[in-house]
Amino acid sequence: MITVLQIENVYYPVLAAFGVPANLMTIAILSRGNCDLSKCISLYMTAMAAADLLVMIFNVIIYRVISFHFPSSFLSYTAVCKFILSLNPAILDLSVWFTVSFTFDRFVAICCQKFKTKYSTQKTATVVLTIVSVVMYFENIPFWFAYEPERIINNISWGCLSSVVFYSSPAGVAYSWFKSIFVAWLPFCLILLFNCLTIRRIIVASRARRALRGHHRENQSDLEMKNRRKSITLLFGVSGSFLLFWLTAVVSFLTTRLPSTAQTRGDFATPEYIATETGCMLMYLSSCSNTFIYAATQTKFREEIKKVMIIPWTLILTLVKKKEKKKKTFSSPS
Repeated sequence: MITVLQIENVYYPVLAAFGVPANLMTIAILSRGNCDLSKCISLYMTAMAAADLLVMIFNVIIYRVISFHFPSSFLSYTAVCKFILSLNPAILDLSVWFTVSFTFDRFVAICCQKFKTKYSTQKTATVVLTIVSVVMYFENIPFWFAYEPERIINNISWGCLSSVVFYSSPAGVAYSWFKSIFVAWLPFCLILLFNCLTIRRIIVASRARRALRGHHRENQSDLEMKNRRKSITLLFGVSGSFLLFWLTAVVSFLTTRLPSTAQTRGDFATPEYIATETGCMLMYLSSCSNTFIYAATQTKFREEIKKVMIIPWTLILTLVKKKEKKKKTFSSPS
């Protein structure tokens, strides 16, 4: 158990140090619109990066780093603690369902040509992302009632413990099952379903394409298939990494129905605690992976990263040149 805590003490600060700049850079690059991506795809990717950034800030930095290392700070007030514990699952849900929304949009774009022109648009993406955000907020309100003060000092409530009354009540049990389905079963099943249908569509289309090109060899290049391959690589990279990093958390969630270790009531020796913490570490790692996937699959994105990385050095060289000019001006005879 001590080993798990020691790993977390190093893991989460390092994760935040990489995750925050990576997602900020992704948002900045995608917002410029120079990556040869449609506005619809860019909007989904920006939304996923924004959700991942919020995960890094609230779930990792505030809850996993600051609250743990500074247990007597204002974050330990029960009202603030309950707010954080109810906000964290909502942010995670955003990250999950933005990924599902992106996967469905790419499924429509590849497999539903007639529906594509109506659905895969910037307007539809905006509506979908807004609806998902509102639903995730209201869906996590019950977490506000799922915790109770850990201790009361001078009539001031400190800390948060999972409420036995809430989780043992019929409503609490039903909500726990609902969360296990809504966060674990449903997103995984939908992503797997959309990817399987997409793969099936690709195989059928590729066979038909090869047969057609066999009769018409004069076609030297197939731009449509190249663009489709780029879209497929991006889709499978994002959804595949999500499934991989979330697998442990999902299995743990399905077996324990514990969204966080706050519900273990401080017992660090339970298998539920170990499984949940291990799943959380991998789960939060997925909030850093998309930037590297975009860089690996998108040539324009890599070029934009290079430009962003050059900017600080360019500024430094400019400042150095200005200082040298000033020195020469002051040192030259009047």
